[in-house]
Amino acid sequence: MFVDKAEISVKAGNGGNGAVSFHREKYISAGGPDGGDGGRGGNIILSVDTNMSTLMDFRYKKKYVAPNGVDGSGKNKSGKDGKDLTIRVPDGTVIRDKESGAIIVDMSGTQSFKLARGGNGGWGNTHFATPTRQAPRFSKAGLLGEELSIILELKLLADVGLIGFPNVGKSTLLSVVSKATPKIADYHFTTLFPNLGVVYVGEDSSFVLADIPGIIEGASDGAGLGHDFLRHIDRCRLFIHVVDVSGSEGRDPIADFETINSELSKYNPEVAARQQLVAANKCDIAYDEELLERFCEYVTKQGHKLFKISAATTKGVTELANAAAAELSKLPPIKRFEPDYVPKQKMKGSPEELVIENFDDVWSIEGEWIERLMQNVNFEDYESRMFFNRVLHNAGVYKRLQEMGIRDGDTLSIYNLEFDYES
Repeated sequence: MFVDKAEISVKAGNGGNGAVSFHREKYISAGGPDGGDGGRGGNIILSVDTNMSTLMDFRYKKKYVAPNGVDGSGKNKSGKDGKDLTIRVPDGTVIRDKESGAIIVDMSGTQSFKLARGGNGGWGNTHFATPTRQAPRFSKAGLLGEELSIILELKLLADVGLIGFPNVGKSTLLSVVSKATPKIADYHFTTLFPNLGVVYVGEDSSFVLADIPGIIEGASDGAGLGHDFLRHIDRCRLFIHVVDVSGSEGRDPIADFETINSELSKYNPEVAARQQLVAANKCDIAYDEELLERFCEYVTKQGHKLFKISAATTKGVTELANAAAAELSKLPPIKRFEPDYVPKQKMKGSPEELVIENFDDVWSIEGEWIERLMQNVNFEDYESRMFFNRVLHNAGVYKRLQEMGIRDGDTLSIYNLEFDYES
């Protein structure tokens, strides 16, 4: 199954916590702190896999989490870093932020990209030793890894795109100019997903040709199959607009030509402005010569180069391929999408942002700032509790509580910690 769009969430690993430890050795009475640092959390890495051609792997697995860093330990031993998690994507995949829709990176080429950074490890108690605090019984918790929800969009890396209504002969044309073997049948929407083929026009000249599923009127608004696959023409430097001029289905080739170009303009005016070579296909079975000549005259006046071909008999196909190669030599390389994603500033929080609520004689305090503080305190240690109390006082939390009417003996509830307030 061809899947060209997927949504996944990724989370880099958290950093390991620093250790609280003291040197213990025979005949050494006061060894001092020797708690090691925590390891760094694993990163989320994107890598291009040229053997992948679809986003099928992301249809069933939606969440990717890198390993956390290991906590530090005694004897100044640092924890092991979490292993990076590499996610393989097809060449040409565009990564977008789900919330804003902004482009994070265009995975076109072989270079890897660090999508989410792992959190740094926390410091062990060794770092907090001072001449006046020689036995610190607290350490620092590891930082959280980055977390993102992203959209993956596969935009084919093709030089030339075949556009046109269903059943006009695009798949047949692809099959005769390349070694591609698309499904070919005499009914509309035979092609249900894009097909690629390499066209060789000389020893040192070739280009990639894409057969895009048939576009119909209203495709830019979601009609037919064109809406799902219009994104695959975004990178094409040149279009071969295939039009059925046989009149076998009672269609007007001029109207068809205008309709397709109108849908391209509605989808993306920049894409619609790109150069087109017009292939008047099925000339061998055209029964209305006047209709054919009128179409040729119309296209020529529009400034497009016209080629009368028959994909079924290969008449005029070589000339069309050679002309496409010649035009490509004058055009810039395949488009890469520039990132426009601005990462959100991490909310570290502040004491002023704390949410304080009163329920009779119970005062609840919540907020990122105090939650982070609690991760760095060992409440079983007296010195650590005094450190926590001092930080709350210096940050103005107790003053704010007093202004709100707290009294001695009231209960302070901070997540899983409860204690009596004393002024």
